Amino acid sequence: MSESLKDLVERGPVVFDGAMGTLLYSRGIFINRNFDELNLSRPDLVEKVHADYLAAGAMVLTSNTFGANGIKLSRHGIEDRISGINREGVKLARNVAADKALVAGSMGPTGIIPDIFDSAQMEQLKKVFAEQAGALLEAGADMLLLETFRHPAEMQAALTAVRVLTDRPIVATMAFDEDCRTADGLAPDRIATLLAEWGADVIGANCGEGPSRVFECAPQMLNAGLPVLAQPNAGHPRLVEGRVIYMTTPEYFGEYAKRFIRSGIRLIGGCCGTTPDHIRQIAAEARMVGGGRVAIPAASSLPDQEENGAYEPPPPGERSALGRELESGFVVSVEVDPPPGADPSSAIEGARMLAKAGVRFVNIADGPRATARMAPMALAQLLIREAGVEPIVHVTCRDRNLLGIQADLMGAHATGLRNLLIITGDPSKLGDYPMATTVYDLDSVGLLRLVSNLNRGLEPSGRRMKGATAFVKGTGVEPGAVDLDREVDRLRKKIDAGAEFVMTQPVYDAEVMDRFLDKAADIGVPIVMGILPLASFRNAEFLHHEVPGMTIPEPIRDRMKNAGKGSAAVEEGVRIAREALAAFAPRVRGCYIMPPFDRFKTALAVLDGVDLPSRTG
Repeated sequence: MSESLKDLVERGPVVFDGAMGTLLYSRGIFINRNFDELNLSRPDLVEKVHADYLAAGAMVLTSNTFGANGIKLSRHGIEDRISGINREGVKLARNVAADKALVAGSMGPTGIIPDIFDSAQMEQLKKVFAEQAGALLEAGADMLLLETFRHPAEMQAALTAVRVLTDRPIVATMAFDEDCRTADGLAPDRIATLLAEWGADVIGANCGEGPSRVFECAPQMLNAGLPVLAQPNAGHPRLVEGRVIYMTTPEYFGEYAKRFIRSGIRLIGGCCGTTPDHIRQIAAEARMVGGGRVAIPAASSLPDQEENGAYEPPPPGERSALGRELESGFVVSVEVDPPPGADPSSAIEGARMLAKAGVRFVNIADGPRATARMAPMALAQLLIREAGVEPIVHVTCRDRNLLGIQADLMGAHATGLRNLLIITGDPSKLGDYPMATTVYDLDSVGLLRLVSNLNRGLEPSGRRMKGATAFVKGTGVEPGAVDLDREVDRLRKKIDAGAEFVMTQPVYDAEVMDRFLDKAADIGVPIVMGILPLASFRNAEFLHHEVPGMTIPEPIRDRMKNAGKGSAAVEEGVRIAREALAAFAPRVRGCYIMPPFDRFKTALAVLDGVDLPSRTG
């Protein structure tokens, strides 16, 4: 793999693989066997495990050498095979990884309880770890992974021994008990500081009783300023009909992957009991916030642009009415969702009503909440023809690969569509078909670069195509993100990639919106504020607890609860929306209203109650 671990961490969340022993056991290897020795006697089984994790989306494959140190191998009488077992472990992982993943040389504890006052024992431990690390490094491991250490003294011995052998990355993870303490009682934040002092490049927590336990511990390690790896078990093991079973589902793992990422943890994998299905869920979450599979170069970095006939596109105001409104007025757009079936009549009637009331632009979502709906580009054509509105078509990275996205974009442009909102898209597991493949060849930054290239008449490869597109490109942002600095930094990357306007997620907390607008004051592109009128207390609770990126403060939910049900609740939701729009209209360039349950009259009610900035054009 051409990228280093450092490169991967900088680009986005890094996905490690899951358990090796769990899969070998499930495939017929009894627990009285030495699993590390299988590198020599059953390499086919080991390679198949690696291949399954690679297919699931792992970016780092871990060698089958966790217990391949001299002390543990001596218990099976095979300590003379240390070099061969470790070398073959790296070789098998490398055979599968090729240039698609990195290989980590796994090193686990010896099983000896270290005595820091016994200098002879500590020197023995250092010698044992150095011997194993030497074989892993000589075989070409991209990094060393010291994992599942419970005693800090043993980890110190291991790090001291291997740090002098290499400048390749060393990842060091500790296993904590149910109180988030090591075997000698140290807390995660203290351990993080010590691991950094002892020479680790990446630190973390693994094993434990499941994702929730590791989630209590791992974020506390962020204080050391090093990247943090979280690798939880798949829950607590149970004995079921003679087999050891881990009960945590892959879907549950995926939910915690999202929490780990939001907390600032950059590397995630699995430990005991995890399978490729668990890693597949982690990879899906990582792709939502990290880079896509395909890297799209910025237009400025493409070769031979003048020779290939590339040119600068006209300003947004010359590409569409939306572009002109963004330059000189206040945009008002209302979302018109594609129907879940083949009958577009309700969407058309809704768009007609909005147009009659003076709404010129409508947003058309692309499979919102990962539901199967009419293609947004098809509905856009119908709304242009039947209602006379100008669509802003959402394009997600979820469903189509690079070829499909490029084909759809060129077709959309040929039929007259000019405005795009480019977003990542909700993962498939949220919707009607949770087992559907989430593609994510591109992330939103990559897709913005692709469209920017097409606007210059260039394919991603830099080859000149016949004609050029003229899209006005927008992107989304989450003002209520847990890590707002990171969200704004990513927004800047989207703008560098070509975003020409920004539409926010709905915001119900004035302080949150103020903070976001302050941090984004210098981004240089128009911001359009998202408004979603609440329909009921139940609706508010659902959005707050179930929809990623949505936070509704308790006072707002209390207002909806006190309003009761029916029309009274709808009116209260409209009042809350009006208050937000009135408060921030002077600071933004427009509003994007998402009426609940396709109640377009609700959107108009919000607009009727607010004195919007004057508009021209």
